[in-house]
Order: sequence, then structure tokens, then C-alpha cells
Amino acid sequence: MGSERMLSMAEAINEALREEMHRDERVILLGEDIGVLGGIYRVTKGLLEEFGPERVIDTPISEEGFVGAAIGLAVMGFRPVVEIMYADFLANCMNQIVNFAAKMRYMSGGQLKVPLVIRTMMAHGRGHGGDHSQVPIPWFLNVPGLKLVAPSTPYDAKGLLKSAIRDDSPVIYFEPYILYRTRGPVPEGEYTIPLGKADVKHEGNDLTVVAISAMVPRALEAAEKLAEEGISVEVIDPRTIVPLDEEAILRSVMKTNRLLIVEYSHKRGGVGAEIAALVVEKAFDYLDAPIMRLASPDVPIPVSPELGKLTIPTAEDIAAAARKLVLGEV
Repeated sequence: MGSERMLSMAEAINEALREEMHRDERVILLGEDIGVLGGIYRVTKGLLEEFGPERVIDTPISEEGFVGAAIGLAVMGFRPVVEIMYADFLANCMNQIVNFAAKMRYMSGGQLKVPLVIRTMMAHGRGHGGDHSQVPIPWFLNVPGLKLVAPSTPYDAKGLLKSAIRDDSPVIYFEPYILYRTRGPVPEGEYTIPLGKADVKHEGNDLTVVAISAMVPRALEAAEKLAEEGISVEVIDPRTIVPLDEEAILRSVMKTNRLLIVEYSHKRGGVGAEIAALVVEKAFDYLDAPIMRLASPDVPIPVSPELGKLTIPTAEDIAAAARKLVLGEV
């Protein structure tokens, strides 16, 4: 890898798309306003001018239609990358994703490949209200055949997207709006990050915090605060939810003997529930305290910025939960 530069997550995603389009002419982009406008948050800026309208395709406002078209293109040998403007709109094309993209490879006995990436933006935290702020990662946990990716840094965002585009299975790639402008080091040279490989963002011995997507920076902030108090926190970023790096999570819990899970989506039926069940099944004897979960409460996300702040765990919330676990207050 070459020297590192500081890029925003949006810039890193744009660079991954550009590099993969240069690398493989089968990579094409489809979505609403991704071409002339360059995406509503400019994530696809400049790609239409560079690759032309046959590879950067502005679609009608019909998620079911263009996702269905992308599935057909994938089966025919292309590698389409679809943008669903808001993750909430995945509900509009659920049939295409769940009953076609996810199942075609299995139901054809492996004869058909579906190398499809669906990029989508989660706007939770921006004040867009209940129908534009959902974090629907858990919707797809119960669908075999899909891979789910949730980056938290520009470096991870680029490397994971490149791997997703090269994968022969359908991947849903969840981008958190509140991290789009967050900057971080990204190497100039070619690199990828394998799907299914977690990252230890901060090493520690007293408590494991598994943080999902936009919660990773907040968990790291909490870990720094707690270090000043003598509490050593290990922060694990799964990076991919499916496949999940179970070994990394279990290894950390077996070391620290305590687990706090922090996620961006609703608590009930969430990713945290699945991780908690995994640890209870495979590492229960190592736990010295109950597993704790922090997540968005089970209410529609309000438009009000002040109310909206109450629906996302803060670094202070994470630190308070960690103190309870480590100091034996639960």
C-alpha cells in the first residue's frame, strides 16, 4: 500500500467505486440521482462524467424496478452496484431482494451467481423523521443468502466496498450518514478488507464493547474516557454483520469476561440480540456479569433534533453502562 491521505467516508466510497469501475468494465451503477446530480450527498460525484451514462445510470423513482433490473444484470454477468437513497426505501424492493437476489444461487444449485451490491444510506441522527431515519440492518438477518456490511471508518468503507463488489453473492452495504464527512487515513495503493473479518479498534482487558456502524466512534470516545478512570475497554467492530466474525467476539469476551453491545438500530430483535445469544450459547461460563445492550429505543425516530438525540446512544451512555458492568452495579 502507498502513503496515507485523509479522506472522508463519502470520498473513500467514491474512490472505491471509481477504482472498481476502472478495474472491471462489468461494474455499473444504478440509482436515483446518482449521475447528473452525483448523488444527493455527492457520493457518486464525477463518475458519470468519467464513465458515461451507460455505466452510471440515473433511474426512475422505482426501487422495485431498478433493483429487479440489477438482479437480471448480475445474473447475466455484470456487477451492478445499486444505490437506494435512504435505507428506509429497502422496504419498497423487499420482494426483489429477499425472494430473488438472496435465493437464486441456492435454488439454481450454484449455477447462477448474483454479484450485486446494494448501497444504502442510514440517516438516523439527521432529523429526517420516522420514514427516512431507519437502520434496517436487522430486517435482513433472517434472510439466508445475503451478506450485510456496516463500515465505521473511511479506511474500512473503501476496503469493504471493493470486496463486496468482487463477491459473487448479493451484499447490502449500509452507510451511516452521520459518518459521511468523518475523515480518516486511507492508503493510496490497492487494498481490500475481507468480508467476515472483525477489527479490534481498541484493546482492553476489563470489558468488551461490540459496537456497530456509527456507534464505533462513540464507543472509542467512551473507551478513552474510561481509561482515565482505570477501566480498560476493548472495542470490537464486526464490520460485517453477515458473515459475522464470531471467533473475534468470543475471544474478546473470554478475555474480558464482560460484554456490552452498542448498536444504531432498534433494540428489539436487533443485531445485539443475535450477538448476545451467540455469547450465551458459546461462552456463557466466561461471563462475570450480565450482557448489556444499548440501542435505539423501540419508537419511530422523531423529526425533532432534540428528541432525535435521545434515540441514539451517546459516548456518555456507553461509559455509564461500562461502569455498571465493571464495577458490579448490575
